Amino acid sequence: AERAGAVLRACREFGVKAEAYQCDVSDFSAVSETFKSILSDFGTIDVLVNNAGITCDRLMPMMKEDEFDKVIDTNLKGAFNTIKQVYSVFMRKRSGKIVNISSVVGLTGNPGQVNYAASKAGIIGLTKSVAKELASRGVCCNAVAPGFIETDMTASLKDNPLKSQIPMGRTGKPEDVANVVLFLASPMADYITGEVVRVDGGLAM
Repeated sequence: AERAGAVLRACREFGVKAEAYQCDVSDFSAVSETFKSILSDFGTIDVLVNNAGITCDRLMPMMKEDEFDKVIDTNLKGAFNTIKQVYSVFMRKRSGKIVNISSVVGLTGNPGQVNYAASKAGIIGLTKSVAKELASRGVCCNAVAPGFIETDMTASLKDNPLKSQIPMGRTGKPEDVANVVLFLASPMADYITGEVVRVDGGLAM
């Protein structure tokens, strides 16, 4: 909430109308109500970025069913829930951008992340399928696959062996991912759809 407030203040300083909304993306009804509020406040939606994600890492034998379900429900079903809300809006407008945040582990797999890797691989299949459904309407749907990015989620993984495998020799910054998302959400990417862009310093080459 504090970070959202800071973004809102920055936007409003530039005279931009901005609001913050909070909901559990894994809850279809909650997502539906949130998008009703957004459409009521703004009249339309132009860009959807699916960035909500959680981890619950364990080797497969120790992973509980609910730990698998929670990650799939937030990371994968959450993206389905939000895309479902903008689908008809974008169809009618004959324009719109969807950017889904996947991960390099969705491409490569990773020990101890069966649930997370499955959810992020699912995002890629979801992205390509939605891209094919909406392409004729001028709607673009792409995915970004970050590597090891310095975030709250990776703060506890300081000694992760993946770091030594990054060809560029450094971890990524959130801005590295944000710049690609911004490009894909902009008119500069109007002829790009169904693509998965790795932002990983060469990790998954």
